[in-house]
Amino acid sequence: MSSRLFSFPNPVNELSARLVATGVVVQALSFLVIREWWVLVPLAYGFVARVASGPRFSPLGRLVTQGIVPRLDREPSWVPGPPKRFAQGIGVAFSVTALVLELAGAGTAAVIMIAMLLVAASLEAFVGFCLGCVMFSGLIRLGVVPESVCVECADITGRLSRSAA
Repeated sequence: MSSRLFSFPNPVNELSARLVATGVVVQALSFLVIREWWVLVPLAYGFVARVASGPRFSPLGRLVTQGIVPRLDREPSWVPGPPKRFAQGIGVAFSVTALVLELAGAGTAAVIMIAMLLVAASLEAFVGFCLGCVMFSGLIRLGVVPESVCVECADITGRLSRSAA
């Protein structure tokens, strides 16, 4: 039961991933405008929750997958889950680091972390380009991540050409 509870979906609906990224863009922009540490708490929690179990414990993930996507008249486009989980893990690193930096009084460094997160989330949300997924593919090619983790991920050229079409 616990392994299922803390599992990540595979495959992932690309529309859901892009809409979650849009929510991350809104949260990141909110921090950059408001500059209050507490704005980083739901951002960081959301990434941790999505890495742990996909949308299951993430308010943003649940809103997107159970509230918004079912109401849209679009066929799902499925993409592999492992690179999306890796991308969420990068989001954890950036958002939690920004929160710690902000709490430690290093506001400028926190702003830089969130600005970089904003760029990556914007690429996913508005262009459909998952920077973390490209990094994941590179790690497979380098042998850092075993190809067996995601066979389709080892060669993303087919997916890139489909998304460009």
